[in-house]
Amino acid sequence: MEQQEQDRTTLPDQSPHPEPLRGDTPEPVSPKSSLDLLQMLQAAENRRVGHVNGDRGEMSTEEVTEALKTDMQVTNQKQEYDNHHTKTPQNSLSHPYNETRSVNSDNNDDSPRNIVQTTSRGLTDFCIKNIKHVESGRREIRLAEQEMPALMELRRRAGGERPLAGAKIVGCTHITAQTAVLIETLCILGAQCRWAACNIFSTQNHVAAALAEASVAVFAWKEQAEDDFWWCIDKCISGASWQPNLILDDGGDMTHWIQKKYPSIFKQLKGIVEESVTGVYRLYQLSKAGRLIVPAINVNDCVIKQKFDNLYCCKESILDGLKRATNILLGGKQVVVCGYGEVGKGCCAALNALGAVVYVTEVDPICALQAVMDGFLVIKLGEVVQHVDLVITCTGNKNVVMRKHLDRMKNLCIVCNMGHSNTEIDLASLRTAELKWVKVRPHVDHVVWPDGKRILLLAEGGLLNLSCSTVPSLVHSITATTQALALIELYNSRDERYKQEVYLLPKKMDEYVASLHLRCFDAHLTELTGEQAKYLGVSKQGPFKQHHYR
Repeated sequence: MEQQEQDRTTLPDQSPHPEPLRGDTPEPVSPKSSLDLLQMLQAAENRRVGHVNGDRGEMSTEEVTEALKTDMQVTNQKQEYDNHHTKTPQNSLSHPYNETRSVNSDNNDDSPRNIVQTTSRGLTDFCIKNIKHVESGRREIRLAEQEMPALMELRRRAGGERPLAGAKIVGCTHITAQTAVLIETLCILGAQCRWAACNIFSTQNHVAAALAEASVAVFAWKEQAEDDFWWCIDKCISGASWQPNLILDDGGDMTHWIQKKYPSIFKQLKGIVEESVTGVYRLYQLSKAGRLIVPAINVNDCVIKQKFDNLYCCKESILDGLKRATNILLGGKQVVVCGYGEVGKGCCAALNALGAVVYVTEVDPICALQAVMDGFLVIKLGEVVQHVDLVITCTGNKNVVMRKHLDRMKNLCIVCNMGHSNTEIDLASLRTAELKWVKVRPHVDHVVWPDGKRILLLAEGGLLNLSCSTVPSLVHSITATTQALALIELYNSRDERYKQEVYLLPKKMDEYVASLHLRCFDAHLTELTGEQAKYLGVSKQGPFKQHHYR
């Protein structure tokens, strides 16, 4: 996914407040308690300023004495409460976000590479954080299945035929509940799968455990180090008596690694399916240089993916990520969105709807004109960076926000990324001796300047929505179904059908994926008459757009 892409270093939960138990009713507030509290506050104010203000006049000695007694009682009650509630284990976590994290992740930051774990079936060909989290991961996957109707329909229609029987797919994508539904669908269709994460922050450890228990060789855990990241990719490829014939990639790292380290395997591949803007760009570079020796399908530029995964997904997940990470009120805030592609459009629409003042930076005059027509002011980042409250990168490029911009930002400016990887923000320039990093909560760091100014950096410049929140399952279903169909197409095609080039899926397949999801909304398509179809020069069954339509 263009915005849902990997974090690489060189190339290489906010839980809701608990609801009362059913049948419990909150105790009414005593009017006397309210008056006592007011008296206490008044007495405290008297002590602070030495006199009483307001229309009520001076308090009597008796009133002040009574208020101070109440003050002392409240203080004693608070001390008792603190003494009781601070008797917690030493490893308890200090903020509410970790209440949800503690269920599905380990506090131990050590790499699990040297730890041998075993599934209930005795399998050991995997490496994850903790296999004990199987049940919570399985519940998460089942929940995602309810919102991924097209993949479930694909299982029902093609599961018996097993169109991927004999396929050996090596994948490098985000490992979330939604991706797990895709992986298990591929297995039901006959494929064998080995999987690594394309993002060091986005892996859901409990979901990885559920996949391992389901006999998928998965090598991933949340917050990997760089060498762990590449080790996991290599373990997917170098499995004993196993050689992949298809790649499903998100960002191009798996393709890069196989081409570089295993050229003989690369030559034998049936094809590559790539879903990210950066990964597609790398494929076109390989093709131009004559080094792409297998066919590849560009899922990223399919209309169904661009419009729904990039636009509508980001339109919802940008707000979720910001709220969970910072609790920020967005109304009235000044925001710069760098890039007005589909991801940028979704982010701008969401922020604007909440009352934020949105600026846009762009290099493409067509996208810039679209931003202007949508009511946004198109500027250069340096023109407003010292005034804005929030900077969001959505370009898929590198070095978009540089140290010169970061130095000029105001105190407590929030900086985050919705584009490809952590290359959009110049992180290297922030890891210097004069700047101090302070961990506030998971995926939220204060970077402190010598003069005391600090910025809030989210997800260390990585993908905000997949690091600090998640994405809607229904939107992910659209991309995942497109990926599955692309893999089936490559695997079952005759050798001469696809050359050593980068292809787009046919429009007919785009429309088929869309039609599978219309049922969720009880939508009913109008059918063309024969005369209408002839007038437009299309088939009554589609495709309804030309192949070049974007």
